[in-house]
Amino acid sequence: MANVTVRNIDDQVIASLKAQAKANHRSLEGEIRHVLTQQALRSARLEEFRERTERLQSLTEGTPQTDSVALIREDRAR
Repeated sequence: MANVTVRNIDDQVIASLKAQAKANHRSLEGEIRHVLTQQALRSARLEEFRERTERLQSLTEGTPQTDSVALIREDRAR
């Protein structure tokens, strides 16, 4: 595993991270590791989601689509 040093972090950010760490029963280092991991995974999941939606969109390309507003209004009128 790699080591990273981050300098000049705002005191309010550190205080917030310490509070989160305490609430989550983690050390400050553990909380920072958790936040970084979650953010990195979120970015990967978002990219995967975009790729999947593009594939799904390509499946209906050229097929006429009904405006969702019209469908909702029709449903509410029943």
